[in-house]
Amino acid sequence: MFAADQAKESKASDRAQAAAQVLNEIESAPDSGIPQDILGKAECVAVVPSMLKGGFIVGAKYGRGLASCRTPKGWSAPAFFMTTGGSFGFQIGGQAVDLVMLIMNDDGMQHLLSSKFALGADASVAAGPVGRHAEGNTDWKMRAQVLTYSRARGIFAGVSLNGAVVKQDKDATREFYGHMVTFKAALTGEVEPPPASNAFLTTLAKWAQEAAK
Repeated sequence: MFAADQAKESKASDRAQAAAQVLNEIESAPDSGIPQDILGKAECVAVVPSMLKGGFIVGAKYGRGLASCRTPKGWSAPAFFMTTGGSFGFQIGGQAVDLVMLIMNDDGMQHLLSSKFALGADASVAAGPVGRHAEGNTDWKMRAQVLTYSRARGIFAGVSLNGAVVKQDKDATREFYGHMVTFKAALTGEVEPPPASNAFLTTLAKWAQEAAK
């Protein structure tokens, strides 16, 4: 039963559905979501539902997520990735957390398109400010290419992810598209989004549009 559940949860289409739910729940919270001026300006949004932290290797973190970027036609087809390592700015004992990453500018997007990069080394990263109408401090506008957030036990907060490595999840990509698709092809709008990505892309478009008002 456990193995079957694990297999089901690893499905790329299930991950897209879970990412939509994470975004919906975070953005539906009245006061503790991502500031509108930040979400409204993000070039790309990445979500890792239930990133596993701790476990049998002390300090290890491993998650599988998906990202979408703005294109002239709307939000792009999803690119699937894995994230490993990195040090959290705070510790939550051995449990799953949801992770959201916002890529804020073209430099950050170029790192994402490269299919593998390290947060803090290749791309500058900072814990994102929280609160629907919070004034984003000028630091992220000046320097941070990636802003990161986590949610655990219902608490949503900016989190430091220095040292985490983000790279393409080739197995999930092949499963979702039926063949290999590069990060660049997916995220720049060269590939049509499959129907299984509709929930994630619709949710993302809804909240980004709301933020831009």
